[in-house]
Amino acid sequence: MGNTDSKLHFRKAVIQLTTKTQPVEATDDSFWDQFWAETSTSIHDVFALVPAAEIRAVREESPSNLATLCYKAVERLVQGADSGCPSDKERQVVLNCTRLLTRILPHIFEDADWRGFFWSTVPGAGRARHLDEDEDAEARPLAESLLLAVTDLLFCPDFTVQRDKRSSQDTVEDVHSIDSCEYIWESGVGFAQSPPLSYIHDLNRTELLKLLLTCFSEAMYLPPFTDAKNLNPWVSFFCSMENRHALPLFTSLINVVCAYDPVGYGFPYNHLLFSDHREQLVEQAVQILIVTLEHEGGSAAGTAVQVEVEQESAGPDNLFVNYLSRIHREEDLSFILKGLARLLNNPLLQTYLPRSTKKIQFHQELLILFWKFCDFNKKFLFFVLKSSNVLDVLVPVLFYLNDARADQSRVGLMHIGVFVLLLLSGERNFGVRLNKAYTLRVPMDIPVFSGNHADLLIVIFHKIITSGHQRLQPLFDCLLTVIVNISPYLKSLSMVAANKLLHLLEAFSTPWFLFSSPQNHHLVFFLLEVFNNLIQYQFDGNYNLVYAVIRKRNFPPARQPAVRQDVHSEGAAENQEVQDEPVQLHRERVNAGF
Repeated sequence: MGNTDSKLHFRKAVIQLTTKTQPVEATDDSFWDQFWAETSTSIHDVFALVPAAEIRAVREESPSNLATLCYKAVERLVQGADSGCPSDKERQVVLNCTRLLTRILPHIFEDADWRGFFWSTVPGAGRARHLDEDEDAEARPLAESLLLAVTDLLFCPDFTVQRDKRSSQDTVEDVHSIDSCEYIWESGVGFAQSPPLSYIHDLNRTELLKLLLTCFSEAMYLPPFTDAKNLNPWVSFFCSMENRHALPLFTSLINVVCAYDPVGYGFPYNHLLFSDHREQLVEQAVQILIVTLEHEGGSAAGTAVQVEVEQESAGPDNLFVNYLSRIHREEDLSFILKGLARLLNNPLLQTYLPRSTKKIQFHQELLILFWKFCDFNKKFLFFVLKSSNVLDVLVPVLFYLNDARADQSRVGLMHIGVFVLLLLSGERNFGVRLNKAYTLRVPMDIPVFSGNHADLLIVIFHKIITSGHQRLQPLFDCLLTVIVNISPYLKSLSMVAANKLLHLLEAFSTPWFLFSSPQNHHLVFFLLEVFNNLIQYQFDGNYNLVYAVIRKRNFPPARQPAVRQDVHSEGAAENQEVQDEPVQLHRERVNAGF
């Protein structure tokens, strides 16, 4: 009953705000406190009780009231960060303000006239750094005050982190004087202690991270820029030296993501019996890391070259990119790789009981994060390539590519997956690792074969090319480039993979396909280079490929089939003939022929 009354009071306050035609004074605390001091509403209630149409109406008809609402909400967050939220009522006020701003900010960003509002200087909105400075110098833009308050609240004892055992329960710790590096959320990179789990802290962190992500989303409402140097001011300030919590927050986000285990102790159907609040926090942490790991100078490779040439020790201005590029300890790199591999493999887990294991849904974000880790930290990339765990990343990437090949709405997932494999294939160790036998039984609609991980890669790439949608055609050269890069190191291809390569050569060599685009002949060159590398460097072990080439010695056939028919179907008689002959006979015939 009390919760219903709280929603009614909140709804009445919203109606009063939308119906008032005259500006409401900022000093009228009795009116503004209705939105956060007298209510206890969840984020779902806020979105339901504050319709988008009413926010836009206030923005157009009473802009001063909307501006005052935003200012007062930020002011309460700043006050909560200054006081340390010692009471439950103050914590609830902070959460209510956080949810309200999360709801309002997108409607601020969608109007070009309002985007500069949060970067305007509001008198008294900033927090004083030096008492001897004048009032104008103390004022901060509203956006900076908001970001600093949120970062302080993310390390607020008893609200988002555990209180230090050395301090008494009655004393209120000063948020501005504590060392937030001692309050990192999870053990892992740069932090050995494992804080006790608290679902209340996880929920509060999730709310604050959602607000941060909403602040960073301003770029979604901007027209595309021709100049790549246009930076998101929210992200730039958040990742700058102004944020004194940048290092512990970056470490906390990475550790929370990489330490998360959706399966837990492995009890069947445990995710149906208990709520997993950590999953929401992990998903928000992954997205925050993706957004903040943007480097204004281009790719990390270009930055690394520039640093080597100029012998500069200073890193990029983005502290998150700087910290990521400096991770070098073996145990830290292993922790990150194992954590990401565990999460990427989670949807592939198979059990005897159907749907008994929790499956995460943010694998696309994990792939982007893995890409950024490899791009910005070359030590991590080399560690991945020399580790046997690289195959634990390869298999889920191939699984996601095969699963998304026919869905045009997931073309972004296809691109990031192919780019990850293209990046890994540029190193020799990756090609060598692919010779390990593939023994897993991941549910994929591909032909049954007995071989290694290279066979799996070729079979899935063939499936993408032959049964994917038209929007994937620009990726054909990337797919074949991956095969070209690994081909000198593949010791033994199965007959299934060998026939897939030859079928691609037949399909790409048809006149209709060759003349349909000026660049299509490059695909034939890629395949010829693959055959040349396999036969030149790994002739002894690739007898299946050699025999398949001999069987196709009369290629091309006299009659040219239509390219779509040739690409999307293989002769049933040919496959039957190949599968009926044992591999031993293949080797004998190849030796006899040569």
